[in-house]
Amino acid sequence: MMRSRPRVHLISALTAAVLLLTGCSTPSTTDSSNTANTLVVATSGEPDTLNPVLGYGTDGASLIFDGLVARDGRNELVPALAEQLPTVDATTVTAKLRPGVTFHDGSALTAQDVVFTYRTVLDPKVDSTLRSDLDMIDKVEAPDASTVVFTLKYAYAPFLQRLTLGIVPAKALDGQDVNKAAFNQKPIGTGPYKVTAWTPGDRLVLAANDSYWGGKPSNSGVVVAFVPDDNVRAQRARAGEFDAVELAPKLAAGFPKAVKVPTGDYRGVMLPMKNPVTGDVAIRQALNAAVDRAAMVAGVLGGAGEPAYGPIPPTSPYADPSITPAADAATILDGAGWTAGADGVRAKNGQKAAFTLMYPATDSLRKELALAVTADAKKIGIEVTPEGLTWDAITPRMKNDALIMGWGTPYDPDFISYKLFSSQFAEQGYFNPGSYQSAVVDKALQDGRSVTGSEQRLAAYTSFQKQLATDVPWVFLTYLQHTYVVADGIAGVTPRVEPHEHDVANSLWWNINTWTRT
Repeated sequence: MMRSRPRVHLISALTAAVLLLTGCSTPSTTDSSNTANTLVVATSGEPDTLNPVLGYGTDGASLIFDGLVARDGRNELVPALAEQLPTVDATTVTAKLRPGVTFHDGSALTAQDVVFTYRTVLDPKVDSTLRSDLDMIDKVEAPDASTVVFTLKYAYAPFLQRLTLGIVPAKALDGQDVNKAAFNQKPIGTGPYKVTAWTPGDRLVLAANDSYWGGKPSNSGVVVAFVPDDNVRAQRARAGEFDAVELAPKLAAGFPKAVKVPTGDYRGVMLPMKNPVTGDVAIRQALNAAVDRAAMVAGVLGGAGEPAYGPIPPTSPYADPSITPAADAATILDGAGWTAGADGVRAKNGQKAAFTLMYPATDSLRKELALAVTADAKKIGIEVTPEGLTWDAITPRMKNDALIMGWGTPYDPDFISYKLFSSQFAEQGYFNPGSYQSAVVDKALQDGRSVTGSEQRLAAYTSFQKQLATDVPWVFLTYLQHTYVVADGIAGVTPRVEPHEHDVANSLWWNINTWTRT
């Protein structure tokens, strides 16, 4: 319980953090006022890099960097490094930079830094996962020190939303191998916090940027603790180590101050096309009909979520509410020749209706969802074997074995779905690992990003959702509410609708530079 959290645990955690922030060598030299003004948050995920070019904090709120634009508490775009929202004229987008912005090292931000950032993402020698997100860019130029002009290959409807990408200083990376640069661990940005130390597997220590263009942060720094195991994170929260921590809904239920945040973050079962069982559309459609989503929301999520039927959240104007699964799983399987044996498990042409369902072993929520899917599948004669593994063990098996996956965004429907379901991304890491291919979906996704009219985009994404519901490459289960526990006396917390990727960036602490401890 955190009703009267033990301050000794909090102080011990903060003291170590402040030693890093201030460079002090012993606890006796620590300034207690600084200790009390440093905030500690905890999350399960840890970034591979702190370089936006390589994929860190691409949707903004990275704490370390700023984009040309940012999102406010309603996820609406507002100017950031651009002094006003960039102007769009067909395939030309122009941004004027805010004057007087400096990087953490004191150097001035110029348009050339913006040009360098985007050109580096597009450089094929750079291992950036963002290149396909920006493949609509033909060129980016700086006609003067405060102006950036993007020329697009085609009109791309949500282009301004792509301008949340954090800007890096050209002089810090120019001429280097960006993939291996020291900058990736010790970056320099323009954001409200500067990186003091990053200990992989443990914590990221940030100090306030007193020269921040948006105003000096209300606290002296932030420590982000990386605790992948849900139960360990909950134990440490009960010990009073954190000012804010994300927990699974059931684990958060015992705390007095839990904050439930709406999201576009879904969980589902990715079903690989190359598996002899899940590759059969009848199996996929039957599973889609059989899973009890309402029970999962009530039981596994403790009510902190809602049923999911596709990758576009119900809050989106592009969501198709008519998408629902077929009514009778048994009829689907019978019609496709999957008949039940003496053990109750169906088979077809000597192939048992059985497959493995992987999930990350430290994720208690995905484990419970895997068990729920296993139970529902058994009722219709499909034998599912849940298996908790490390991500290193999961990754090479994704093209053959089913996986409880999570993705999703409250932003534009082009985000995530374009790479997750387009055939051109088949087996490219965690994008389309199951090798799903559909000409209808490919066309709809391309149309959705290249047309600009709202009615045209709606038609494209309606076609996309209907075809996905027919093919069922995923069985979508639930949309989550991210659940956080916040310590007593923390002021400034402002929840907003969150995406799937939210650990250091885009979590409840997206505006932590305004938080204080009273």
